[in-house]
Amino acid sequence: MTIQDVQIIELPKILDKRGNLSIIEEFQHIPFKIARTYWIYDVPGGETRGGHAYKENQECIVALSGSFDVVLDDGKQKQTYSLNRSYYGLYVPRGLWRQMQNFSTNSLALVLSSTAYDPNDYIRDYREFLISKNR
Repeated sequence: MTIQDVQIIELPKILDKRGNLSIIEEFQHIPFKIARTYWIYDVPGGETRGGHAYKENQECIVALSGSFDVVLDDGKQKQTYSLNRSYYGLYVPRGLWRQMQNFSTNSLALVLSSTAYDPNDYIRDYREFLISKNR
């Protein structure tokens, strides 16, 4: 997979004077079945998250509150995506190195994953990642 396979997905917005609502449905808004959901919060200033790639897992990342950047790398080019709206999801296909940074105070990142947690699915060494991309 390459940076060209990444997508910003505009999620449905249901506007209401009592408060707005957005939804994500598997295969409707994102191209995979949701097997795992997790969220990242209380990230201290200056910290980064991620720093790995997945062999099989795909993800959709949403900034439910606040803002942060997702830096994606396909081994040839890097692209930074700034997320700050709860009605946009970032689709990240398998095989891309990812890092999350520049978290604002009280930011909340929701991550929807296509696979259950499997430590063997991770590539945590950047050199190993680059080797895997050049096969």
